[in-house]
Parts: sequence; C-alpha cells; structure tokens
Amino acid sequence: MTSAIHDASARQRTSGLSFVSGRGGNHNGRARKPDPSDIAAEIAGLLDRSTQELWLAWRRLHRTEPPFGMSRDLLIRNLAYDLQQRAHGGPNLALRRRLQNLAIVSERNARSVVDPGVVLKVGSTLVRDWRGRTHTVLVGENGFEYEGERYRSLTLIAERITGAHWSGPRFFGVTKRARGSLLAEASH
Repeated sequence: MTSAIHDASARQRTSGLSFVSGRGGNHNGRARKPDPSDIAAEIAGLLDRSTQELWLAWRRLHRTEPPFGMSRDLLIRNLAYDLQQRAHGGPNLALRRRLQNLAIVSERNARSVVDPGVVLKVGSTLVRDWRGRTHTVLVGENGFEYEGERYRSLTLIAERITGAHWSGPRFFGVTKRARGSLLAEASH
C-alpha cells in the first residue's frame, strides 16, 4: 500500500496546468472561477517546469504541437497568457471581430503602394519666418542646406532654429495638409 503523502506529491507533479475545463468544478458540474492567487501561483510555477512539461501543457491546451522553434521563454509567456485569459476572460466577440477586420484591412493596405507623402524636388527653396527672422533652406539630393551647413533632415534644422523639438516638415509647411491648401489657393 502506498502512503497518502506519496500519492499527493505524485498528483502534484503530474497534474500539470489547470487547462482542462471542468476541473475543480462545483457539485452542479460547472467549472468554478479560479482564485486569482491560484492563477498567480500557477504562472509563477511555469518557470520551475521543464521544457518538456511546458510542451505537454501546450499540447493539452491547444491539441497540437507548439510552433517549431518557439523558445522556452515565449512558451511560458503564452501559457501564462492563456491561464490569465481563462481566469479573467478573453476579449469579447465584438472586440475579436473588430481586431480581425483591422488585420484584414491592414493586410490589404500593406500590399498597396506606400504613399511617400510629400516629395520635395531637388533645388527647391523652403522659406520660414520665425521670430522676426527669415530662414531659407535649400533642398539637396541627399539632404538639406541651411546657412552653409548640410543636414540630413528638416527636423534638425527646425530644432536648430527654434531651440526645441519640432517636426521639420510641419515647421516648414510641407505636410500633405499644407500642400493641399496651397494647391487649393493656387487654383483660385
């Protein structure tokens, strides 16, 4: 006959994570909501498990092998997320649908040509009045020229002029919105 202590410790080692629905249910057969401290203890216990035990927990939960090359750290993070989701509930159906629609739109847009925004022609001159002084920037092939020095971005020039961080294109008025208003004014 085996001792009760041996049986209890064997159950602890082999019980694994509580991913099986219905485990720990009440007398009505419904699963009880896990205590947050139990979930926290299970998550902390993931770090002590071997990689093989983590793979087994993944297989029990997802009914498939973990993705090839998934690191131990990512496996632990994913299992911890799944434990939290089961304890506290996951995203509702409306949110899941919204996320799925956003992913589809994003995927479609990724395939389309990327809009480069406003493209400045080499040799163009940008002029900005700032605090009573006129600042002129020449657009070059590999950057900009301001007061005889080369700069790789308009933002660096705007920071030098103002002494604070500014969006260079916005400071010089070369954003899409500004370009659209300039074109509208020119058509009148």
